[in-house]
Amino acid sequence: MKVARRPRRPMYPYLYLAPGLLAMLLITLGPVVYSIYIAFTNMSTQHLLNYEWVGLRNFERILVGIDRRNFASVLAWTLEWSALTTCLSFAVGLGLALLLNDRRVRERNIYRTILIYPWALPSTLTVMMWGGLLNSSFGPVNQMLQALRLPAVPWLTHPIWARIACILVQVWLAYPFVMSVCLGALQSIEPSVYEAAAIDGASAVQGFRFITLPLLRLATLPLVIASFAMNFNSFGVIYLLTGGGPITSVDPNAPGATDLLGTYMYKLAFGGVAKNYGLAAATGILIFFVVGGLTLLNSHMTGAFAEAEL
Repeated sequence: MKVARRPRRPMYPYLYLAPGLLAMLLITLGPVVYSIYIAFTNMSTQHLLNYEWVGLRNFERILVGIDRRNFASVLAWTLEWSALTTCLSFAVGLGLALLLNDRRVRERNIYRTILIYPWALPSTLTVMMWGGLLNSSFGPVNQMLQALRLPAVPWLTHPIWARIACILVQVWLAYPFVMSVCLGALQSIEPSVYEAAAIDGASAVQGFRFITLPLLRLATLPLVIASFAMNFNSFGVIYLLTGGGPITSVDPNAPGATDLLGTYMYKLAFGGVAKNYGLAAATGILIFFVVGGLTLLNSHMTGAFAEAEL
């Protein structure tokens, strides 16, 4: 009795896919590998063609060397920025989602369209628009304050106010997405659950605490973790709104008042006279490990993905 042979799979589909896959690998992994290599060299404008292998010297300079204070201050502000923007965006988005999910609110579709407007516009255009609105000299916001007999606020020129302005703009950009996710999660909750709780004598606050929040947990915790990681890697808002400024030190390598790790890395690589590509690449690697570690830590502490282990 002859045993039937399994038909061989043709290799043509893999051959057709190979050029595209190879191009994707070169485009994605190529810059990563090259950045890792640069991080262990002294490549800069002064050593662009004759750079040398320096080992861990760039990392030592950032962590325990002359740039440790700069890196520590930027890291602290980046963590503050990430926590504040994530919490505020979630609070605003969840609050608006609760209002839009209330059946007593009329014309909810119109309000939903209006509130999603910041998400519909390109973020670059939105940040530049806010830059004009908050301009200390001719911005409409300060003009309105002066019309109300209130002092003008140096939104983009004072270190504290510049940070507040950046946080407000980031929340403005982020809340529509959070609102959409929370609204979808709220609409998936059966109204009969609230009706049964009301029959048992539960108040609206108790219903929100013991029904809404627990049911939203699985849907929103991954969102919060992802938002924190994205805010940690923010670049566009700071770069377009303040450029990392205002400047607080005469040191050319010192970060500005609003510089995050992303903009600080950009300044090391492309700002100033001596562009230090090796130091910037080392900073980028540290950012990767910090973001990865924070994401894993938050996932473990919150148990956001514990359901997948069942």
